Amino acid sequence: MNSNMRIRQIHRWLSIAFTIAVIANIVAMIQQIQAAWIGFLALVPLIPLLITGLYLFALTHLSRRSNA
Repeated sequence: MNSNMRIRQIHRWLSIAFTIAVIANIVAMIQQIQAAWIGFLALVPLIPLLITGLYLFALTHLSRRSNA
């Protein structure tokens, strides 16, 4: 498995973790639970998700430029 496929797999798992954290945040808001850590829970996967997403975005555009 090459590194690009590994980055894509990590990105997929991070997106799942982020979605679960957002759902937990919404449930906590509906139940009016005042815990700040629940709000910050979504930031944990969001930061590496941003990094891997930017890498994949740049990889796509750089490969298009080198093929042209």
